[in-house]
Amino acid sequence: MKRAVSVSLGSSSRNKKVIVNFNGVDVSVERIGTDGDVEAACRLFAELDGQVDALGVGGVDLYIRLGHREYPLRAALKLVQDVHRTPVVDGRGLKHTLERRVFELARPALGEIPHFRCAFVPVALDRLGLAEAVSEVSDRVILGDLMVALDIPIPIYGLPAYHRIARLLMPFVSRFPMSMIFYGSSGEEPKPKYERYWEMCDLIAGDFLFMQKYMIEDMSGKTVITNTTTADNVELLRQRGVRLVITTTPRYEGRSFGTNMMEAALTAYAGKGRPLTDDELNALIDELDLRPSVEVLNG
Repeated sequence: MKRAVSVSLGSSSRNKKVIVNFNGVDVSVERIGTDGDVEAACRLFAELDGQVDALGVGGVDLYIRLGHREYPLRAALKLVQDVHRTPVVDGRGLKHTLERRVFELARPALGEIPHFRCAFVPVALDRLGLAEAVSEVSDRVILGDLMVALDIPIPIYGLPAYHRIARLLMPFVSRFPMSMIFYGSSGEEPKPKYERYWEMCDLIAGDFLFMQKYMIEDMSGKTVITNTTTADNVELLRQRGVRLVITTTPRYEGRSFGTNMMEAALTAYAGKGRPLTDDELNALIDELDLRPSVEVLNG
């Protein structure tokens, strides 16, 4: 049996282990959260090196891809500095393949590719593939990176403006300390913020933890595209009135895993001993018929 493990800086309460069968090959898929303990994560990566077929990095990205360039996040790379034998992935491959194709892949379940008046992406920097997919089906896109990630109350309208700002900021972002690039639950009750942008948009897309941070109470009639949802997360969206939720990764035993975990699973299955290219990931998505999870929560 192949084995893929995601070591995440996120909460251990979200841990899960399942066996996934890819074309007759069983892959053990396991997420291990360290509750923000960087040293514990470093130890786990070192201990698992050479013992598993692929490792995923959860809670942070190792690199941010912007156009044809990738910017290293130096603090995150220290997590895996002692990994030398097992391939390590952070999910950015699937973010630019599976998430970039989310509407195409979800079309059989949706019936048609939808169209939206306005989309709000709370944080796009680590999910630019999704932001690009959203921009193709929305009349207007608002990107909230400055607001949600940096608490600077300035929205960014449209991807061209976003790319200009991101190119200016990335040399500084790449040197941010771990405290600025990892967002974990503080245990405090999420408080709605920047309500205007949530209210005016009929599509909300992005990482669930960033979304949950400032999500408004009334999400009636909205479509949500997100990732890594537990049953409790889906129930929260139902209670807030969300009409439709699309989870970009498939759901196994009631749980969708992060892109880093799924990319590690595909890397283990492929058995090449290295991270997969975008072309290889797209071929596997088609070969294994990987589809987003689509669920109507409120009629």
